[in-house]
Amino acid sequence: MVTRRDAALGLASSLLVAASAAPAAPADAAIRLPAPKQDGGMPLFQALRLRHSTRSYDPRALSDETLSTLLWAAFGINRPATGDRTAPYWRHVMVIDIYVATANGVWLYDPRQHALLPRLAADIRADTGLQDFVATAPVNLVYVAHGERMQDVSPEERRLYASVDAGFIGQNVYLACASEGLGSVFRAALDAQKLGRALGLGPDQFVTFAQTVGYAKG
Repeated sequence: MVTRRDAALGLASSLLVAASAAPAAPADAAIRLPAPKQDGGMPLFQALRLRHSTRSYDPRALSDETLSTLLWAAFGINRPATGDRTAPYWRHVMVIDIYVATANGVWLYDPRQHALLPRLAADIRADTGLQDFVATAPVNLVYVAHGERMQDVSPEERRLYASVDAGFIGQNVYLACASEGLGSVFRAALDAQKLGRALGLGPDQFVTFAQTVGYAKG
């Protein structure tokens, strides 16, 4: 069984590997996000009533403040004393990373620093899905699993459990988007191997799903 300490050490080392394995990275340093909104917002049952999938997006960018709140809601740290997250995860082992694909490049979300680590300088939004709207929507989140952290289970079970964890995160994003007046859609229509190559993933990492976020068009 992997302990919480082992998982934390594995996460730290994998972040270093992820930062060094990419074929290219934005020239800018890591982006420290502003403090996320953790109070107020829409009442839960109202957000549940308004939650829906959006497939037509205005190209305007999200503010740093909005992106900060979305990423914290997705899988940020809500208990600093333990490092635990806003979404549950398999066997208390954090296997999902969130990559943030925008017109200006791709970043890896680091919840411990609440920062974006530079990953790619290229605009790969069109590679994050098979639908046309992904290429122009301001943000596509890509949920990547670390299979090497999922010990003593088969490859099929790794994909199953990682998909469940990604689904928890995706629902958090849906509810945050409903509260913030944004559109979102959780997607499986993508070429996972092609996207994994574009992101420079390691041999035991794999793309599970992606999720588009932005302002609904019209």
